[in-house]
Amino acid sequence: MQQIADAAIESGRVVAPLGRSMINNIRMARDLGIIKLPDKSYINVEDIDDYPPERVCVISTGSQGEPMAALSLLARGDNKFVTIGHDDTVIFSSHAIPGNEGNVNRVIDGLLRLGADVVHSGIADVHATGHAQADDLKMYLSITEPEWFVPIHGEYHHMVANARHGRTMGIPESNIVLCEDGDVIEITDDGIVRKDRVPAGMLYVDGIVGDVGQGVLRDRKVLAEEGVVVAVVTVDVEAGKVLVGPEIITRGWVYAPEAEDLIEEACETVARAVEKALKGGTRDIDALEKEVRRAAGKFVSERTKRRPMIVPIVMEI
Repeated sequence: MQQIADAAIESGRVVAPLGRSMINNIRMARDLGIIKLPDKSYINVEDIDDYPPERVCVISTGSQGEPMAALSLLARGDNKFVTIGHDDTVIFSSHAIPGNEGNVNRVIDGLLRLGADVVHSGIADVHATGHAQADDLKMYLSITEPEWFVPIHGEYHHMVANARHGRTMGIPESNIVLCEDGDVIEITDDGIVRKDRVPAGMLYVDGIVGDVGQGVLRDRKVLAEEGVVVAVVTVDVEAGKVLVGPEIITRGWVYAPEAEDLIEEACETVARAVEKALKGGTRDIDALEKEVRRAAGKFVSERTKRRPMIVPIVMEI
């Protein structure tokens, strides 16, 4: 940020931070004396219209394509303070983090559609890493001279590499504790030991329900990809007869008005399975629902090569 500010001031521009975290970070850095930015060259983004565009440099958050970050709003034309035009240049000073490429590309496309020139690491050497390099890590270890070392942050292979740096800097291998998310370590006068593990996986929060388990997520995935087939049958358990149905209700499997013959055939298949179970002496509703699920699932799979969620409903009279 200091380099950007220096280049802006040298070219006669004022600097305007955009995005809450950018504003806060620059304010703290100026208060601590880390960034030298004269008051006359620093403005609030709300005052940007007081200056001609060629005299303004905006430093914005959102280089990773975060949907609600300032740069994404700029690319969609939704920022209330700054509007991108044909005379503007946008510089991405960081690589896209693996997995963020799609979001970053969408932001770049949006900026280009608005007429801006976009400079990124794919076409110019503008990447400014925020991560320590190997020599930086070694220097930190040489300054602090730790007795024990617990590498943190990054993927597992990053922490393994960091542990090697610790050994290179003279930390005994027995004093390097390589942990993963969920590992519990205990720090005592005798040192550090790994004691236990706690759940530390991804936590999916859905509305006010809280954590949603894998079973619910699996069901939603099936519903989204394959659809659902509901088979409703009414039986007289004492008489061992099917009274009403089966009726097949489907969403996302086939379009019912265009597949009447297929659904009728499915109904006949389920009816035969229920009648066979009743003739065989089955009277338990749960057992009958299992027969409905088995028959409907087999029919759907054989005829359409699909595996939608099968919901059997057997009502007793």
